[in-house]
Amino acid sequence: MRVLVISDVHSNLTALDAVLADAGSWDVIWSLGDIVGYGPEPNECIARLSEHEHLAIAGNHDWAVLDRLDIEAFNHDARRAILWTRAQLNPLSLAYLQALPETLIEGDFTLAHGSPRSPIWEYLLSSAVAKVSFLHFSTLACLVGHTHVPVRFRDNPASSQCRVYTLQEGEVISLGQEREIINPGGIGQPRDGDPRAAYLLLDTEKRTFEHRRVAYDVAATQEKMRAADLPKRLIVRLEFGW
Repeated sequence: MRVLVISDVHSNLTALDAVLADAGSWDVIWSLGDIVGYGPEPNECIARLSEHEHLAIAGNHDWAVLDRLDIEAFNHDARRAILWTRAQLNPLSLAYLQALPETLIEGDFTLAHGSPRSPIWEYLLSSAVAKVSFLHFSTLACLVGHTHVPVRFRDNPASSQCRVYTLQEGEVISLGQEREIINPGGIGQPRDGDPRAAYLLLDTEKRTFEHRRVAYDVAATQEKMRAADLPKRLIVRLEFGW
């Protein structure tokens, strides 16, 4: 099965459409959370994803707009965007977000937004945190988002640490016997210094995955954000991938 793995769309329809066009053909989409938040088109992104065969889980921004998280835990710009998003969501979008599970298991893969230990909120930013996370899922691999940074952690049972690898664009990686945690990076708001949308193409039969990047019309998204009076910092950061 050919799987398009995406995460952190963040209401950026222009970026999402660029990924869908670039990916070519797939059998199913797996979305790793935060479909909404930050960006200007939350309803449109949910509707676009719903046009395709897909599985999706919840992220922290998805929960925040549903008032399932205290928005005081978010920074000022994120809070403004969350409150704006709440006011925009139509009944279909609300029902969609309310139905999203925290995690899913699909064959050899666990899907979580933050981490398998704390699916909604925990950031996997270090080898030490990732090492602990391997205790909290039993499949071969766990797919996560949340950090907006493409990376993979490979478990090393003989060590207190795990190996960390930066995903290289276009590299096809085979899954071996060692367990992995893999982050495709963000679509709607990359944070690794590359403003292009990031995603994975996963082949579950060949047990391989490929990291991809695609440019999109950042200026178009920025113009929509200005029209919605979203925070300036959220608008500017899209140009730089931070």
